[in-house]
Amino acid sequence: MNEWNTSSSQGPDSPAARSADVSSAISVSAETDYLPEQSLPQEQTYAFCYTITITNNSDQAVRLLARSWLITDADGETSVVEGEGVVGQTPEILPGASFTYTSGSVFKTPVGTMQGYYQLQNRQGEYLRAEIPVFRLAMPNILN
Repeated sequence: MNEWNTSSSQGPDSPAARSADVSSAISVSAETDYLPEQSLPQEQTYAFCYTITITNNSDQAVRLLARSWLITDADGETSVVEGEGVVGQTPEILPGASFTYTSGSVFKTPVGTMQGYYQLQNRQGEYLRAEIPVFRLAMPNILN
């Protein structure tokens, strides 16, 4: 069965959707890597890739609909990046399964952080929000 109820009156920004606690149901982890071949430190360009694994610990399938990132560089400058799905996909994550993807970000400082949340929906049409814990992206040997 691969049918999704998209007729819910609770949109992704409704109070009920924002307050849905899925911290134990959906876990998010990140691994990062500096990309020296795509970086130009003399021009304040530091490229990183990150691999995210989203694990569905619940007993219901969920579909990842959207993402919202808060990106902060070492100077404290922030930007928000929001969009549909991840890497061009809106994957269904079955109970007990994981979805992993790799993407990248370019900073003007050798250190930065990313954090945010994913907007998901179960087959009953309920919207869920899974927090992405803060993780650091850093050029090797830049931090003690």
